[in-house]
Amino acid sequence: MTDRPLLMLDVDGPLAPYVGSPYRRPAGYLTHRVESRTWRERQRRAGVRNPKPLRVWLHPGHGPALLALPYELVWATTWREEANEHLAPLLGLPRLPYVDWPSMHHGDPDGLHWKTRHLVAWAAGRPFAWVDDEIEPPDTAWIAAHHPGPALTLTVDHRYGLRPEDFAQLTDWAEEITR
Repeated sequence: MTDRPLLMLDVDGPLAPYVGSPYRRPAGYLTHRVESRTWRERQRRAGVRNPKPLRVWLHPGHGPALLALPYELVWATTWREEANEHLAPLLGLPRLPYVDWPSMHHGDPDGLHWKTRHLVAWAAGRPFAWVDDEIEPPDTAWIAAHHPGPALTLTVDHRYGLRPEDFAQLTDWAEEITR
């Protein structure tokens, strides 16, 4: 175990931005076609006979920038283990631990994001930052009331992904809590 806080990373939005048009890739991102088993199964259930590989935009500088942060990185994404298989090599990241959700996309009795309670339980009292494009104020308030350690929720605009100011905020927060 390390003294560094956890950085819980969502993929779709923060690391892999998406917008309405497949031709409006944010500056600096590269297009990759990923053979995700989960994606292929979901497409087949939707009636697509021969689904194309999933198009993912990734920024080649994000892997080194994430590794330079004073955190222990954790996948907090529906990609689960497939993030290590498909995305980590493209970003230059090692295999990372991942949250293996007991269920996904379920409703919460308090209207929280479906990840919120699981992430607090997974952190087990350790300081953590959660980077996602779907975090809402009730999630932040619930975490503050139910997590015994410091926590940062960082909502990233899904159209642009992580930006330099997000990396700066993550660095500042980690330095502040480890002083």
